Parts: sequence; C-alpha cells; structure tokens
Amino acid sequence: MSEHRAERLGELIKEELGELLQRELKDPRIGFASITKVIVSRDMSHAKIYVSILGDEVKQTETMKGLESAKGFIRSELGKRIRLRYTPELHFIADSSLEEGARILSLINKVQGEGKEN
Repeated sequence: MSEHRAERLGELIKEELGELLQRELKDPRIGFASITKVIVSRDMSHAKIYVSILGDEVKQTETMKGLESAKGFIRSELGKRIRLRYTPELHFIADSSLEEGARILSLINKVQGEGKEN
C-alpha cells in the first residue's frame, strides 16, 4: 500500500477518534484527552495513536486504562464510520509533547521576565 494512503487513513482515524472521544465514550476514567497524532503502518494493519491527556499522572494513567478497555468498541466504531475491509489494530500511546512544550514555554517566559527586572 502507498505511504500516502496510510497518511490519509491516519488523518481520517484522528478525526473520527476525536469525535468518538467527545461524544460516544462514557467511561468516567477517560478525562480530557486529545489525539495528537496517528501513524498507520504501511500494510494498514496497525495504528499507533498518540494521546495527550490533561491532568496529573494518576489521571493520565486512569485515562489510558479507560482507552485500553474501550479499544474494542472504538475499533468497531471506526470500522463502521470509515468502512474499511480491515480496521487496523489500535495501540494507544501517551504523548507528553504538549505538556513538555507548555513547561518549556513557561520557563522561557520566566527567564524573559527575570531579564526585564534587571
């Protein structure tokens, strides 16, 4: 399969998963989570789903457990919405890049604020 097709499928999965997280999943363990990236393998049998979760470490762990337990439901819903012959196996991965970016930005702002005081 073409790499371009896998990228398009990844974008489509990202959109549909965002919709599912907001409207369909009722698991109380799943907190404020957003899909940051989806990488689909070339043969389209696996999809790595990077999830950014707002909250402390306990909340992030609970959200990942909730996503893992809802994996079957999510996969079947994706199969209905995207209409593929074979829906990829889903692998959820916690993505801390947004959190790291916010931390670095706050450090930069702090340093800049200290520079203005002197």
